[in-house]
Amino acid sequence: MPAALPSQQRSGLAIAAIGAVLFSAKAIVAKLMYRYSVDAVMVITLRMLFAVPLFMAIGWWQSRRLPALSWADRARVVFLGFIGYYLSSFMDFLGLQYITAGLERLILFLTPSFVLLATALLFRRPIAARQWISLLLAYAGIVLVFAHDLDVSGSQVWLGGALVLGSALTYGIYLILSGELVQRIGSLRLVAYAMCVSTACCVLQYLALGRPVAELAQPAPVMWLSLVNAVFCTVLPVSMTMVAVARIGAPMASQAGMVGPVSTLFLAFWLLDEPVSGVQLAGSALVLGGMYLLSARKREAAGQRQT
Repeated sequence: MPAALPSQQRSGLAIAAIGAVLFSAKAIVAKLMYRYSVDAVMVITLRMLFAVPLFMAIGWWQSRRLPALSWADRARVVFLGFIGYYLSSFMDFLGLQYITAGLERLILFLTPSFVLLATALLFRRPIAARQWISLLLAYAGIVLVFAHDLDVSGSQVWLGGALVLGSALTYGIYLILSGELVQRIGSLRLVAYAMCVSTACCVLQYLALGRPVAELAQPAPVMWLSLVNAVFCTVLPVSMTMVAVARIGAPMASQAGMVGPVSTLFLAFWLLDEPVSGVQLAGSALVLGGMYLLSARKREAAGQRQT
């Protein structure tokens, strides 16, 4: 059994990284959809409506294999679905009205540090020196990658920054609480139920804004892109993230996820013909170096336990 531990850790890091790449690709899909004159509310609503049948199927399948949830766990799932995939996203999009996308992404990358610090303080889990170095390397790379996008001009930049910071904090809370709950109710069941709650919140928001239901019938390209967004940029990545959290914990999963935004650069270059500069490549190398150091730390720790 001990010999299988390093393999589980490596697979957990790989699953978290691949999930992050897929999840980050939603920005590319959204840009393609915006070419058809749809707004962010439409993009989010269609994404969740296409995704929810799959999450409902996953939840039903898991419910047949696992014991029923207690009322306390049901309340926790509702709370996680609200803050993790609805409130966090809503605050993020509100903040984007006041700050640039580059500054928004930079603030969101504080999430792993929130998870690490909160986990250390609340659950008394030690943070190794290499883990901090890995985090610093990745942050340095992110600063290089997105520095050219930063523009903090404008009288309401602090409001926008506070909203996006709130988005990062709420998602960090989701990761921490899900890391504790996933061991008890199962990773796939948790994410399926939480995403169903989030979908309900998104639909209620759509209706509360007075948007007509008939407007959801969009041209075929928008519907196909929404399907891609739902399956490959929502269902698969969030499920993979929960599996990774179950294998390696929320702090490791959140740090491994930092490779995702860097992958967006190359996806944008490939699919949107956006240029990639040398500074961005250097930043990407730092992020990947941080990922390698994180993986090396896990392998070394596992090796010490075997000796």
